[in-house]
Amino acid sequence: MTRLHVRPNTQTKSYKSNMSFADLKRKSQSNFDFLQKELTKSTKEGGADERLWKPALDKSGNGYAVIRFLPAPDGESLPWAKVYSHAFQGPGGWLIDNCLTTNGDQCPVCAANNKLWNSGVESDKEIARNRKRKLSYYSNIYVVKDTANPDNEGKVFLYRYGKKIHDKVIAAMQPEFQDETPINVFDFWEGANFKLKIKTVGGYWNYDSSEFAAPSALSADDEEMESLWQQAYSLEFYTNSDQFKSYAELENRMSMVLGTSTPSAPSVESEEYDPAPVSSSTADFNAPDITSSSNDDDDALSYFAKLAAD
Repeated sequence: MTRLHVRPNTQTKSYKSNMSFADLKRKSQSNFDFLQKELTKSTKEGGADERLWKPALDKSGNGYAVIRFLPAPDGESLPWAKVYSHAFQGPGGWLIDNCLTTNGDQCPVCAANNKLWNSGVESDKEIARNRKRKLSYYSNIYVVKDTANPDNEGKVFLYRYGKKIHDKVIAAMQPEFQDETPINVFDFWEGANFKLKIKTVGGYWNYDSSEFAAPSALSADDEEMESLWQQAYSLEFYTNSDQFKSYAELENRMSMVLGTSTPSAPSVESEEYDPAPVSSSTADFNAPDITSSSNDDDDALSYFAKLAAD
């Protein structure tokens, strides 16, 4: 077991605490100062979310980092958040919004995609593919090694990743063969570091070489690990109702995007895509997803780069 190298982190952490009313009163002014700073930060245009860690590539188009997935934050049940979204351009601009199916609700974009897919016209199917929902996961991580940005090492971040990396998490936790031991990769004591290896293949980010190391405790000091755990950001934030438009609002937005002039492309970052759901009616969202014959699982970072270049 090793001792953690923990660097001071000045970023604001969003986690549930057991603050008493007396603490709330005592910290009234400091809480107000914090809100003032957050309000100023939130009104700055184009400001990057400092909570999110992002891997970077070297000049050869490769990237390498070692991260550790952390347990669920205090008061939350899952160490990841699963979010579907839509991102596509129409004559009236861009629609970039969370998909209501994330929380099991009906989505007007998915309903429209269903009609296109079932029209029997191949061009309609291609439109549905382009508007399909995209899949992202969010987890808290501890950065063990970041060759591109060493200042990130020893800090806790949120990490947004796609289906390919999540599949590697599943493979470690639920191995395919009987001679393989399941690993709870989100565990402080019996988890494992994740060696993130990125290659650029055909213009896309490829994670096939990424792998988990042998299981080991993150640290020999429980107090240090507890300190990291207390820095974790809320993951339930991403699936809260206030992160989603209503059905009517999203339907109106879609109508506007599909019928008016096109503004400049916004800056968007994501990873891999998941096909849009296809259902026999707007009330049925358990039908099979739309599938494509190629590149359905390709990294979406390249997809958005192409969008921005158009």
